[in-house]
Amino acid sequence: MNKPISRNVITSMSLGAALLLLSVAGLCYGPVNIPFANAFGAVFGNGSGNAAWDYIIRESRFPSVVTAILAGSALSASGLMLQTVFRNPLAGPDILGINGGAGLGVALVMMAFGGNLSMGSMSLGTSVSVIIGATTGAFAVTGLILLLSARIKNPAVLLIAGVMVSYLTSALISLLNFFSTAEGVHSYTMWGMGNFAGVSLSRLPLFTCITLAGLVVAFFLSKPLNAMLLGDLYAENLGINTKRVRLLLLFATSMLVAVTTAFCGPISFIGLAVPHLARLVIGTANHRSLMTVTVLTGAVTALLCNIVSSLPGNRGLIPLNAITPAVGAPVILYVLLKQERKF
Repeated sequence: MNKPISRNVITSMSLGAALLLLSVAGLCYGPVNIPFANAFGAVFGNGSGNAAWDYIIRESRFPSVVTAILAGSALSASGLMLQTVFRNPLAGPDILGINGGAGLGVALVMMAFGGNLSMGSMSLGTSVSVIIGATTGAFAVTGLILLLSARIKNPAVLLIAGVMVSYLTSALISLLNFFSTAEGVHSYTMWGMGNFAGVSLSRLPLFTCITLAGLVVAFFLSKPLNAMLLGDLYAENLGINTKRVRLLLLFATSMLVAVTTAFCGPISFIGLAVPHLARLVIGTANHRSLMTVTVLTGAVTALLCNIVSSLPGNRGLIPLNAITPAVGAPVILYVLLKQERKF
């Protein structure tokens, strides 16, 4: 007797098919529509037969499609891990201030140091400096939130503390804006709008390697996170070192959020809303299935937002942070209403 295909497998296959279709749409659709055969040739073959199309695909659309997939996966995995370890459905990189911390690090680099960090006579360059700034800021805020979580046991109070940290980083960024040059403010403002088109083909390998390393750690944490759903004491009774798990979670979350924020800007709501979408779709809290579905759902959501951002055509790209709240806010409102019905 054949074993029936599980709901998780069907969901993962459906999301994989959607991911493939949206990737093709992202390559072919835009201000200049390119036939699929030509786009495929530009990516995998010897060319599309049109030099302009080759340039558009290889230097713009292919990097932005890959970036959207990786960024959506990274933010979604980060949100799932944070919601589990804090046992709070409203925990996420943007709500807890991790995005703000990364943004503050980038603001310091762009507005206080002119876009370049220097070590003696050696200049690190803008892209490396931004990555270092974002990583430092994200690690600092995540570490602060984890320290607060050791003392604050009430999830609602911890959430408020995270919001206060976010406000603090916003205040510091506003001060930097006030004292910075017009060029520094403009650079930071454009970066803060968010987009997946800022990763060039030459920078794509670095972004890919860092993101994949963080995602590997996230999948490695799936089993310990299952145990931590029932509390630290239960997890420790199963032989899980909760302190080490929290440190690994700090490392993975900070790395994923930092690299995404550094390259794409502070993308809101994806990390907060997508894990809830994944739970609604598969109806389970088992992280071995939930992590996979969350990562795939995040990639599909980010790709969809990337396509919508190019709707105006020749008028330019819509900032991602004008699109993601329209996707994420209804999901969060639904979660809040669902929680309210329990009381």
